[in-house]
Amino acid sequence: MSLHPLTSPGLYVHVPFCQTKCPYCDFYSVTSTERLAAYLTALDAEARLYREQFPAFDSLFLGGGTPSLLDAVQLSTLLKTLRRYFAFAPDTEFTLEANPDDISADKLHLYRDLGVNRLSLGAQSFDEAELIFLKRRHTARQTRQAIELIRAAGFANLGFDLIYGLPGQRPEAWLRTLETALSFTPEHLSCYQLTLADDTPMGRQAAAGEVQPLGEEAQRNFFLLTDKFLTERGYLHYEVANFARQEEPQAGGRRHYRCRHNLKYWTHVPYLGLGPGAHSFQAGRRWWNHRSLQDYCAALDAGLPPVAGAETLTPAQLRLETLYLGFRTQDGVALATLKDQPGWEAILTELTGAGLVEVRHDRVVATPKGLVVADRLPLWFAA
Repeated sequence: MSLHPLTSPGLYVHVPFCQTKCPYCDFYSVTSTERLAAYLTALDAEARLYREQFPAFDSLFLGGGTPSLLDAVQLSTLLKTLRRYFAFAPDTEFTLEANPDDISADKLHLYRDLGVNRLSLGAQSFDEAELIFLKRRHTARQTRQAIELIRAAGFANLGFDLIYGLPGQRPEAWLRTLETALSFTPEHLSCYQLTLADDTPMGRQAAAGEVQPLGEEAQRNFFLLTDKFLTERGYLHYEVANFARQEEPQAGGRRHYRCRHNLKYWTHVPYLGLGPGAHSFQAGRRWWNHRSLQDYCAALDAGLPPVAGAETLTPAQLRLETLYLGFRTQDGVALATLKDQPGWEAILTELTGAGLVEVRHDRVVATPKGLVVADRLPLWFAA
C-alpha cells in the first residue's frame, strides 16, 4: 500500500475561536468571539487572493480552535465563501473538528446539509479525573452522548483525538480509555502524547516543577503499548500518532479510513491554509500567516496578504523533509532517496539490525520501535 497516489491539493481553514483555552494547547486561538464577524470578512478576502492558484481540492479540513463553536449562520457563511472562490472534487473529504459538548442533533443536521462527511471529536480521554486535569470543558458522559448522536445522524467516518502520557498516568488507565474508545468502533484514532510546550500554562508549571512529565522510558512504553493494542484490533498505524480502522477486503481491495487531508502534509502534496497561523505549501514553497487574529484581519483589511513568512525549499531541504515525513508514515521512504547518501547500505544494515526499520519492496519503513525515534532516523541519511 502506498500513500503517494493522492495528488489533488487540500484546503485547511483555521477557525481560531475557543470557549476556553486548554492549558497544554499551543495551537493559536482566542477565547473571545468578539471579532468573529471580522474574521469571516477577512477570510473572504484571503480566499479571493488564491482563487486561481490551486486546482480543485479533494479535501477540506476545518480545524482550530473549535470550529463547532460556530452557529448555523456563521458556518454557512464560511462555506459559501470557500465555494465562491474554489472548486471541490465530488468525493471531497470534508472534516470538521468538534468538541463533545458542542454536539447537538440540530448541529449535526446542519453539518450533513453543508457537506461535512467526516467528524474529528476532541474526546481526549474517557476518564473524568484526566479530563479535569486537562481542564477540558466536557465530561466523559457528554462524549458518549455526542457519539450516540453522531452515529444516529448517519455519520460513518468518525475519529477521536486522545491524549496519553499524563503525569502519573498508569498504562492500565490508558488502556481503559482505548477500550472505551473502541467500543464505539471509530473509523480513526489520533493518539497524542501530552507535550508541554514552553509557552503554555502547563509548560510553565512543568518548568516550575509543579507538574512532572513522564520520563522518556515511560513515554516509549506508552507508545509501544498503544501500537500493539490498536494494531492487534485491526487498526492500521499509518503515521506516528494516527490509526485508521480497516474494513474486510472488498472488490478493489481493503478500505482504510486514513485521513486524506493529513496525508498531504506528509507527502508534499500541495495544500492551502487560510486563517491566522495557517500554513500552505505549493511547488516547493511554504508560507504561513500571522499568528494573531488582529494582525491577520488588519493585513487583509489593508488589501495585503496576511503572510508572516515564507521559504522556498532547496532540493537538499526537500530531500531532508521527505526523509522526516516519510519515516513518520507507514509508507516509509523510497530506497532511491536513501541512495543519495554515501554509505547508505551500511547505515541501512545497521538500522535494520537494530530493529528500527525494515525494507518492504522498494521502500524503507520504520518499525514500531523505529517510530519511537522517527525524528532521529533521517539524520542517519542526511547528505
